[in-house]
Amino acid sequence: MKHEYLVTMTTRVPDGTPAREVNDIRAREAANTRVLAAQGRVLRLWRPPLGPGEWRTIGLFTADGPDDLDRTLATMPLRVWRTDQVTALGSHPNDPGRGKVPLAADGGEYLVTFTVEVPDAATPQARDEMFAREAARARELAAEGRLIRLWSLPGQGRNLGHFQAADDKLMQDILQSLPLAAWLTTETVPLTRHPSDP
Repeated sequence: MKHEYLVTMTTRVPDGTPAREVNDIRAREAANTRVLAAQGRVLRLWRPPLGPGEWRTIGLFTADGPDDLDRTLATMPLRVWRTDQVTALGSHPNDPGRGKVPLAADGGEYLVTFTVEVPDAATPQARDEMFAREAARARELAAEGRLIRLWSLPGQGRNLGHFQAADDKLMQDILQSLPLAAWLTTETVPLTRHPSDP
């Protein structure tokens, strides 16, 4: 069974590296990414917001397990200058499923980390009702083309959502519309598509 992983790849080119060498490795990286995408190992690539001199990519990968993922990452030419932060993604009951929600040609994409904290005063019945409403809202957002994927993250009550929205304001409106909004702490990362995005 294939597992999904989110990998944040940070590249630091050594000072004094000739531009020709940088361009050569970048070209080989793009070619290798096309091979990995054809094999179903790289599903998506994005760029998060970058500061001056930063070079980071976020990738969605599949692998048979951590060792298999590491073998995939080791084939990437830029890894000689790169550090990788790997997050294992678990299944979520409200996930629309891979390939079920089409990407909008002009929509912005976002990764949102959710941490759910159920108030101590909430009764089991209130908790169940709130989570049932949240599941129904997730189905609505998927049907509207807003919620693309949803995963569980390591740690209690932590989840990751992949959304698309026309702008940051609409993305915030979507998050405020969630029934669990009052119980959530969120961190939103706007994304742009990487030139090598499959």
